[in-house]
Amino acid sequence: MSALSTRFKMIAVAAVIALLGSAIHLMDAAAEDRSPVIDFANGDPEMAAAITKARATLPAFWASYEAPKASEEGHSLKVRFPVPGRRNGGEHIWMAEVKKIGDGRYSGRFANQPRDLPGKRAGDLVQFAEVDISDWMFMRGGKIVGGETIRPMLRHMSKADADALRARLETP
Repeated sequence: MSALSTRFKMIAVAAVIALLGSAIHLMDAAAEDRSPVIDFANGDPEMAAAITKARATLPAFWASYEAPKASEEGHSLKVRFPVPGRRNGGEHIWMAEVKKIGDGRYSGRFANQPRDLPGKRAGDLVQFAEVDISDWMFMRGGKIVGGETIRPMLRHMSKADADALRARLETP
């Protein structure tokens, strides 16, 4: 991996944990976080398309977030955080316990252990802007809705892991 190359940090299994666990469960899970990290080069066309689609459909997330149906829970956002020393790149991390705080700002807790953000840990409360949101998802009837950036990761996972995750997607 070139020092000049920027990478997306995509964590597939942590996405499911972010949606299913409570804050306490997430913090306990963080101590044992072994979620696979799948790197994508900045500008990867499939991942860029997934992020574009996720951002275009963000209103569907907010509609469910504001007025969830009985079967909808676990609203989570994937957010890009700048990594010191990288141009235009960053680490994309799923956020749990998302809250609107006003003026296009949000807060949430890291759902998994950041890899390239010194001093940050799973469960830390952070703030971010809407422009930094790269994906969204929630659970509906036990299935993942949204999660567009999960799909490009499937081809990089073992068949068993990819099949298990694919089975959790409402729209595989």
